[in-house]
Amino acid sequence: MLNQHKILRVLKLISYLEQSPSKSIGYLSQTLETTDRTIYRYFDLLRECGFDLQRDEHNRFFIIDERSNGIRFSQEEAQLLKELVLTYSKQNKLKDSLLTKIYLGSEIQMVASHLVNAKNGKVIERLALSMGNKEQVILRKYQSINTEKISDRLVEPFGFTDNYQTVMAFEIDSEKNKTFNIDRIAYVDFTGKPFKNIKQFQNQVPDVFGFSYSGKTFSIELELGLKDVLLLKDQYPETSPFIHYNHRKNNYEFKVQVNDMQPIDRFMRGME
Repeated sequence: MLNQHKILRVLKLISYLEQSPSKSIGYLSQTLETTDRTIYRYFDLLRECGFDLQRDEHNRFFIIDERSNGIRFSQEEAQLLKELVLTYSKQNKLKDSLLTKIYLGSEIQMVASHLVNAKNGKVIERLALSMGNKEQVILRKYQSINTEKISDRLVEPFGFTDNYQTVMAFEIDSEKNKTFNIDRIAYVDFTGKPFKNIKQFQNQVPDVFGFSYSGKTFSIELELGLKDVLLLKDQYPETSPFIHYNHRKNNYEFKVQVNDMQPIDRFMRGME
């Protein structure tokens, strides 16, 4: 079990390093619940395994992720293949390998960790079983950006959003429909208790920052420079369709409706 835990931690480290923005040692050690010294040891291991580990001018680390050029699937083809594999191959040991190849050979915009991270694959699988069996589950050690707390959540899951980045579920304690980020779920426990709130289920499509509707929306209209646009797209890829270049003003305009202002407020403070 100890070795399995170490392997999972290294897989998560690879996933974090492949995603923008670059990560500091402190962030990685805190997120992975380990020490700075251990992170440096893992870095040595990654270099020995051939990963192109780089450090930026702010002493933050990232992995250069070069995808091979092979057969390319369209977004629609890759989406269909992915859904078929996830639906009919839950118990097949080849599932993760197939998903990885679909990701590498497609244009579909998916977070790599959802395909190659063993933890996320297991979380998605158990959530899918919960939906099929209509059984309540506990999302263990869920990391909430909104409350900045880590806690267990008793929920009744009823669907995934696009790309399986989040799960839609009815939370028992708050009696609300919410979306939960797959990356922030440590693991899923079955309770053996049946769904009791099916009539309350409502699809919660998250906004570009991943926040679900809670009774109020906000309009964002910003004028941004190229550097800020690149940073915004790196941190929140879903914002891309709402950013447009204004030739007359020679800047970029970002216009969108969101469910929570916290992410953009944090982003704007970082620009100061």
